[in-house]
Amino acid sequence: MQRRVDSSPLGLLPALQSHLWFASCPIELQHALVERGRIRHLRAGESLFARGDVQDGLCCVIAGALMLGSVSPHDGAHRLSLYVEPYHWFGEVALLDNLPRPQDAVAGPDSTVLVVTRAQLEPWLELHPQYWRDLARLACSKMRLMLTALEDNATLPIDQQLARRLLFSVTNFGQATADKVRRRVRVPQEYLARMLGVSRQTINKALRKLETEGVLALHYAEIEVLDLGALAQRAGPVDPGLMRGVSDLGEAHRDA
Repeated sequence: MQRRVDSSPLGLLPALQSHLWFASCPIELQHALVERGRIRHLRAGESLFARGDVQDGLCCVIAGALMLGSVSPHDGAHRLSLYVEPYHWFGEVALLDNLPRPQDAVAGPDSTVLVVTRAQLEPWLELHPQYWRDLARLACSKMRLMLTALEDNATLPIDQQLARRLLFSVTNFGQATADKVRRRVRVPQEYLARMLGVSRQTINKALRKLETEGVLALHYAEIEVLDLGALAQRAGPVDPGLMRGVSDLGEAHRDA
């Protein structure tokens, strides 16, 4: 079946501005990205791009969620690094270095993605080279996130790693403004287990502990954060560069 491709309306702009990086970009760049983007609709399990692909567009999740990582050529299992929901931007690395995609992007549930291809964007950037730095800022935020995850995996107990992953999820990996922090995370426990490299049983045990402590409530394929301040406390100190949009997580929760 051929994928459906629609023109991207400027009506997306207010929703996209809930992402801190996009909102911090000059309005001229915001309009350039939306006007040159196209909407892609993906079925659950459908690939947006694969590691090694030469497609090099910038992407943003509009609905659903994308699994970023690698797909095993042996058993088809998806080794997750990130599970991203609206309105998360990704794909900037291949756009910046003009090399093949470094990872796979696969739809979790049915999903909608805004895709801005190099062919559409690069000619405009050549006329406005000052905006390349904004794309570099997006890449730097991902580098901070990956360095934090590597250090966490090497030094932190699984309970604290899980609390950090949930904190990143509800704050859109630090890119949500205080009024846009989500209370519900639609991520299956199996996906959390893959991201942290442990069994689903281990994740379930850690989640049940947080539920008993009143930090969260577990629902089918969804986790509801009841006490954001308590979750942040269990996550421990985080690189301030990853949490610029939320200065007081407790206040953000109470005002939600």
